[in-house]
Amino acid sequence: MPAPSKATVLSPSDAIAHLASYQCLDGLSVKDLMDSRVHGGLTYNDFLMLPGKIDFPASDVITDTRITRNVVLRTPFMSSPMDTVTETDMAISLALLGGIGVIHHNQSPESQAAMIRAVKRHENGFITDPVVFSPNHTVAHVLDIKARLGFCGIPITETGSLGAKLVGIVTSRDVQFESPETVLAEVMTTSLVTAPQGVTLSQANEILRSSKKGKLPIVDDEGRLTSLLARSDLLKNQNYPLSSKDPKTKQLYAAAAVGTRPSDRDRLKLLVEAGLDIVILDSSQGNSVFQIDMIQWIKQTFPKLEVIAGNVVTREQAASLIAAGADALRVGMGSGSICITQEVMAVGRPQATAVFAVAEFASKFGVPVIADGGISNVGHIVKALALGASAVMMGGLLAGTTEAPGEYFYHDGKRVKSYRGMGSLEAMEQGRPGASDQVNGKPGSTKHAPQPSSKPHENAATTRYFSESSAVKVAQGVSGDVQDKGSVKAFVPYLHVGVQHSLQDIGVRSVSQLQEGVKEGLVRFEIRTPSAQVEGGVHGLHSYTKRLYA
Repeated sequence: MPAPSKATVLSPSDAIAHLASYQCLDGLSVKDLMDSRVHGGLTYNDFLMLPGKIDFPASDVITDTRITRNVVLRTPFMSSPMDTVTETDMAISLALLGGIGVIHHNQSPESQAAMIRAVKRHENGFITDPVVFSPNHTVAHVLDIKARLGFCGIPITETGSLGAKLVGIVTSRDVQFESPETVLAEVMTTSLVTAPQGVTLSQANEILRSSKKGKLPIVDDEGRLTSLLARSDLLKNQNYPLSSKDPKTKQLYAAAAVGTRPSDRDRLKLLVEAGLDIVILDSSQGNSVFQIDMIQWIKQTFPKLEVIAGNVVTREQAASLIAAGADALRVGMGSGSICITQEVMAVGRPQATAVFAVAEFASKFGVPVIADGGISNVGHIVKALALGASAVMMGGLLAGTTEAPGEYFYHDGKRVKSYRGMGSLEAMEQGRPGASDQVNGKPGSTKHAPQPSSKPHENAATTRYFSESSAVKVAQGVSGDVQDKGSVKAFVPYLHVGVQHSLQDIGVRSVSQLQEGVKEGLVRFEIRTPSAQVEGGVHGLHSYTKRLYA
């Protein structure tokens, strides 16, 4: 090709100004990308976002996001309400790391409520409803609380109730090596450091620091216990600055799933009593009279409870649930790694297209959407956010972590945990009289659950897929296992930093700025052909090791 003549070469100083001569920015707008009549339905792997300009460090990127009308999280991460993904440990750990875990309901209502209580008691500001014993209680009562709720620093009042005169406190050291039958009057500490009622949280924290005590009772003018403050919460504030907490109570947010059957109303009452903040109505197809009735009943009965409805993949589905009063929508049908709904039922929608369509519609009514399913890596998270999702709900990506229910075992020489879809036959058989309480032969977690999970209960999997009355169960999910991923306390920070670096590459400083840039056509996209997807992955190597973080 001949070199251009000097007359056709522009001055380098005019390069930026010359961009104005083009009719549009490079790449595609989100509307052009998501035109189904041109491109069909798209998944996250079918497109990329184009890079912008970097003029800030990745650490400056803000990932705060609103997951319901009234709840804001510091990171856009949610765990799925699956019995191989989210129980107490996952819910607590994810909340400490800035996300939220949704406790599954394929268990007895009492067991699920116990998990909610454990989450709410894990971190507090002023504990306004502390566990309180009397001097006549025994060491056995303290050990029971430690086993079920994970702590044993308990104030002792004359009557064993809040509002009575404080006479002592029992800690783990007080009950060590003591007989379970020993009464607390013989072992409790009576030399106490207290703070007066009306003290501010910062003042009370300073008293805790200077006194080097583990618990600080708050008392009124007559020495009656009114609340409690824990040193462990100070450490959690220091170690987990992004934690998801109610701004008023300073307790961790707790979320749980329920179905839409009459018995779920009784279940929900127990969960609300335990401190539930957010309820997810768990259904594979959310646009039903059952869910609409449930939303309306919840809003009348528990008006302060946040309701996430779904699942939906179309504007028409979304409109029904928004009109019923939903505070957020869960988007996805058949896109999860263990879900076969699209294959078996011929119903669903490619996830990227579904998220964009529902989010575009719901945003007009101030209703956030949660992208549920199809998330396999950091890039998928960012793409979901760019298409309008406020958060992503992850199942397979978090299964196999230390905090996921179940025990590790070895399969083909690799350390794995069981992972199953809630539409699998194994999940549908959970809770039946005589049915095994194991996941692929491996026991599930029963920590923080005083009620045995083998107690017969209404099956969450069959109600989710409207098949509890069917003589023949049609599976819409599979069972398998996933490789050990270590602790979410290492994995989720990797996801968070990865999202920050991705937004930096795009040239935006926050999730909200990303979504505004997409709406205004400033953040651009490109379709990926099959060969482009091959090129964008690892290729051309005889072998390689893929380490995601260190």
